[in-house]
Amino acid sequence: MLSADFGNLQAMCEMINMSEAEWLHFDVMDGVFVPNISFGFPVIEAIKKHCRKMLDVHIMIVEPEKYVQRFAKAGAGMLTFHYEATTNPQHVIELIRAEGIQVGICINPDIPVEKLEPYISQVDMVLLMSVFAGFGGQKFIEQTYNRIDTLKSLIDKINPSCLIEIDGGVSLQNASTLFEHGVNVLVAGSSVFNSTNPQEMIVAMKQA
Repeated sequence: MLSADFGNLQAMCEMINMSEAEWLHFDVMDGVFVPNISFGFPVIEAIKKHCRKMLDVHIMIVEPEKYVQRFAKAGAGMLTFHYEATTNPQHVIELIRAEGIQVGICINPDIPVEKLEPYISQVDMVLLMSVFAGFGGQKFIEQTYNRIDTLKSLIDKINPSCLIEIDGGVSLQNASTLFEHGVNVLVAGSSVFNSTNPQEMIVAMKQA
């Protein structure tokens, strides 16, 4: 949603509703964990009224445990927090699970994938950032493919139902390769909203 026209969010919701997109991804930034600020609960609550797709909420904020209940109440169907943004990832996982919504955990490109091993059995999804969190439109980091392979190996061993999501620099050019490496969910902002026909781009990427 970060790449959408913020002056016409209802039209964006209508487009997403009619498209083959399965989720709508939100990047929530606090200006502390990442050097940027995006939006908060009122925007999510407003979008929830118009969007029929699941809200995939990625929180790039410090102390995520303080806000779990509010994000769940605002309409998050999946709430993904950063491993490196809290001193107790286990506690955050338990708080999200207690709200009855899906749990995601995320790491930036400089965090070893192996750090997530103790948590893979307890989450529904792992989000690997393929750029550094905080800004849209960044170039995909090629080393991400190796990180996906490492994560896929851990997931196959520990929790095969756990999804892999990739966010950052995702495009029609790398979508098929990402799927080949075992990715289940692609977050595509600029490549969709900057295309001449966003709905056709979504179809093309899903079929890549």
